Amino acid sequence: MGTSDLKVSIVGLGTWQFSDSWGIKDYEQAKSIIEKALDVGINFFDTAAVYGRGLSEQFLGRAIKELGVREDVVIATKLPGEFLSRHDVFKGTKRCLERLGVSYIDLMQVHWPPLWNNFPTCEYMRALEELVHHGVIRYIGLSDFPVELVDSAILCLSTENVVSNQVRYNLVERDAEKELIPYAEAYGMSIIAWSPLAKGALTGKYTPENIPKFNDVRGGSAIFHPQNFSQIYEVVKLLKSIGEKYKKTPAQVALNWLLMSSESVIVIPGAKNPEQVEENAGAADWRMSFGNWLTLEEASSKVRISRVTW
Repeated sequence: MGTSDLKVSIVGLGTWQFSDSWGIKDYEQAKSIIEKALDVGINFFDTAAVYGRGLSEQFLGRAIKELGVREDVVIATKLPGEFLSRHDVFKGTKRCLERLGVSYIDLMQVHWPPLWNNFPTCEYMRALEELVHHGVIRYIGLSDFPVELVDSAILCLSTENVVSNQVRYNLVERDAEKELIPYAEAYGMSIIAWSPLAKGALTGKYTPENIPKFNDVRGGSAIFHPQNFSQIYEVVKLLKSIGEKYKKTPAQVALNWLLMSSESVIVIPGAKNPEQVEENAGAADWRMSFGNWLTLEEASSKVRISRVTW
């Protein structure tokens, strides 16, 4: 993980699904997903204070405690932009520790910049650095920060460094390649790719005739708007075709493409059942040919997702 000493699986497990948004509110179901992740070699678990307003952290922490694997896993969580005054950084971190039931957090990330609250960057970054000194967090990461704010955040630190930036990155949403990934590569940071399967658009589950309903958490997403998904589906068809050559699923091919594109990238797909966890982990034990990688590179480069859908 960046310049840290954290050793993480390049396929992690995102846990936003343990919330009202994605509908996994049964602890035993969540535990089965976490247990399967451990069984297939995943040791990196990403959560956030806002996922289910703490439910995701509670489920993750409880499962890790019951399975007795705290020292074998890397836990990453996040403080939202609204929790970034100096006092709230301390208070919010204490709440995260309590929900997770742990004495320290491996990676504390700033979930997004405090766009509406006007907290100075150095106020919250120095507070996070103090928490490292207190031993309650081990490393500092960012999420959804542009390069300019990553620079500012790093300059605020005196003894620590920013080891990661978590950003949206998948085969059809590739804006991170313009600045964020080159920056990470230059300065030894990890890019943690959230939504690496484009909210399921790249799994092969959906067709232009069968897209999520608007009241689904995915339904209002621009990627599922007909003008966009019709382009994305051309890439999905290629994922299926290439997957057949390697006996891999479209999701495994899409994740493998990301992992081949930069050594800085770690992917954190979510999963709603143990079978999906095992499928996602199967993206990491092989490499497609350069020719197949290039076919997807060229096809996805033609996709133009417009978010002006109304």
